Amino acid sequence: MTEKKGYAGNGFVHVKNPHLALMDEDILYHLDLGTKTHNLPAMFGDIKFVCVGGSPNRMKAFAQFMHKELGFEGDGKDVKDICAGTDRYSMYKVGPVLSVSHGMGIPSISIMLHELIKLLHHAKCRGVTIIRIGTSGGLGIEPGSVVITDTALDSFFKPQFEQVILDNVVVRSTELDKDLAEELLNCSKEIHDFPTMIGHTMCTYDFYEGQGRLDGALCSFSSEKKLEYLKRAYNAGVRNIEMESTVFAAMCGLCGLKAAVVCVTLLNRLEGDQITVPHEVLLEYQRRPQQLISIFIKKRLGLYNQNKLLDNAFFFSN
Repeated sequence: MTEKKGYAGNGFVHVKNPHLALMDEDILYHLDLGTKTHNLPAMFGDIKFVCVGGSPNRMKAFAQFMHKELGFEGDGKDVKDICAGTDRYSMYKVGPVLSVSHGMGIPSISIMLHELIKLLHHAKCRGVTIIRIGTSGGLGIEPGSVVITDTALDSFFKPQFEQVILDNVVVRSTELDKDLAEELLNCSKEIHDFPTMIGHTMCTYDFYEGQGRLDGALCSFSSEKKLEYLKRAYNAGVRNIEMESTVFAAMCGLCGLKAAVVCVTLLNRLEGDQITVPHEVLLEYQRRPQQLISIFIKKRLGLYNQNKLLDNAFFFSN
């Protein structure tokens, strides 16, 4: 069974679950929020941009960075974790921007997205753009390159996400918003410090064997088989590999969210499996998607000054 995308004409974030309307209360357990315990429209109704990433510390740093970029008073160091009552995810709000951690892998981001999408729905948010920012392994491209995903592919290079529901396999589309990807690529032209491109992203269920690594606790294939597989992925248009994009694209598309995935590459997987660059270089790489998204958000809000690119290093030093 294949499910199709559906964008709401009124711009609201919609849910595809008739049971929610019959519930007296919706407890967003893993976010430590709820429809009776919190006034979600008052707290989140002005959200226009949601940025999600794996690391809680990285998403806090991004919130602090956006605090400065959007011109709010103070240094943003006291930005509060809205989900402090749980140790599963972290969430920070800076004006119309929500910064949320999602953990690692499809199951973790899937749980977060279910509750985040319901949160945006209950808060009556409109015209929301959601972007996953993160790190990835590159394929045939220079480490430090930023890849804007046009389509997320599974391990068979198919543009789909298979969800097992009860005892059925439901296939969902993983195409992302092409216009949004092009808009982000245009924003990248303001930055000349690193290459940015649009390409396919392969999403796997595992970091080691699932991505053809030779350095895990288990490995049942040769180095020749690994390279043959990765070269086939490259020829299929894959430019980076991570572990969240297929379910992210599928869920956002079904719920009417304009979505994008923007990841920096930490290495070229055709040349090796382990990340060997120094820690300070990794930190600089991790700032690159955030810098790009900052320009995108400021342009959307009419706040971007082309002649004044801020030095980001201070804001990401922690």
